[in-house]
Amino acid sequence: MRILLNLLWFICGGFICWLEYAVLGVLLCLTIVGIPFGIQCFKLANLVAMPFGKELFVVPGFTSLFGNILWIILVGWETALTELIIGGILCLTVIGIPFGIQFIKLAGLTLMPFGSHVRIAHVF
Repeated sequence: MRILLNLLWFICGGFICWLEYAVLGVLLCLTIVGIPFGIQCFKLANLVAMPFGKELFVVPGFTSLFGNILWIILVGWETALTELIIGGILCLTVIGIPFGIQFIKLAGLTLMPFGSHVRIAHVF
């Protein structure tokens, strides 16, 4: 079931967000200062490509707060806007509402990715 949901997700907008984060991550990693931001982009690209079966946990701290402030100013608002637009478009259809809600939830994560960690959820 997880594979089917991930496939539908990728078709219904996950590819666009994955491509955005992957390209942005490569561009940010071209500079030494941008490497931490590029790593966050790759983390987000991994999450938005196949989100089902993964869980997110947040470890707050001063470094993550400082990184999130810089992230919002530099690239966070653009990436969150992309998530909100795709989520809003998907919510216009009955079938796309669950995926649209997930995109809107991801917009919050894309605003503040520092301090958050993604791991594979183990189902027993």
